Amino acid sequence: MLANFSMDNFNSQSLKINKASRRSLFNAIMTGLSAACILTALVPLALVLFYVTVNGFNRLDLDLFTQLPPAPGLQGGGIANAIAGTLIVVAIATLIAVPIGVMCAIWLAEFGGDDTSIDEWVRFGVNILAGVPSIISGVFIYGLMVKPALPGYSALAGGVALAVLMLPTIIRTTDEALKIVPQDIRWAALGVGASKYQMVLKVVLPAAVPAILTGVTLAVARAAGETAPLIFTALFSPFWPNGITNPIASLAVLVYNFATLPFKPQQELAWAASLILVLLVLASSITARLVTRKR
Repeated sequence: MLANFSMDNFNSQSLKINKASRRSLFNAIMTGLSAACILTALVPLALVLFYVTVNGFNRLDLDLFTQLPPAPGLQGGGIANAIAGTLIVVAIATLIAVPIGVMCAIWLAEFGGDDTSIDEWVRFGVNILAGVPSIISGVFIYGLMVKPALPGYSALAGGVALAVLMLPTIIRTTDEALKIVPQDIRWAALGVGASKYQMVLKVVLPAAVPAILTGVTLAVARAAGETAPLIFTALFSPFWPNGITNPIASLAVLVYNFATLPFKPQQELAWAASLILVLLVLASSITARLVTRKR
């Protein structure tokens, strides 16, 4: 009997060891697979950064940031007007999209619970808007503001078109950020006598700011690289920005225009503009990371 008990105990221990070994092997395989997927996702980004840097770095100089583009075929010049125009158009889009998107998300997360059907339709509409091609946004604003000359091709029209593209990202990220805030914080604020509006604006919203900033950064990064909406709305200008009601240059449209020209100086400027655009997006992402980390 003792021998049988010892044998059963040995078999049980062996079975446990085999299960642990299989579990460890499975974990190792899945960890390796996850690492391979991460590398696969990072390789295209690294290749894009490397290719753009190699082709555009040689054209980086002071003239690039201070002078206007030269005439086709001529050397020298810069893309200062396109850099300024991109910052202006993206700033207009941000000023429009952020307040609207955040307020919409606040309503969905905090005040829209009484009628779930409206919430579902609003979220469905936001998801549809997120999947709409960017050129459709450009055509829509073209018909709304450009064709009736209200105000026509302009930085304002370009900013509105980019704001339409930014709205879904801001609404969805802000909605999720507000949901992450613990419910106990809301109850505590209401328990000390705060109204619901005070609770949202002074307690919940500040707690969700880091995640909201991340969503705004993603929206800005997407808007800064869009070309089609700006072709239909802001058009292009070889001159310095002259108000928000006039056509304006942008880096994305400059890259599109100059990359298709058969002149090497313009192609070099297109590569340099591509590098500047990538660096702007990278800088905004790093800034958002630093701000949220401090929070």
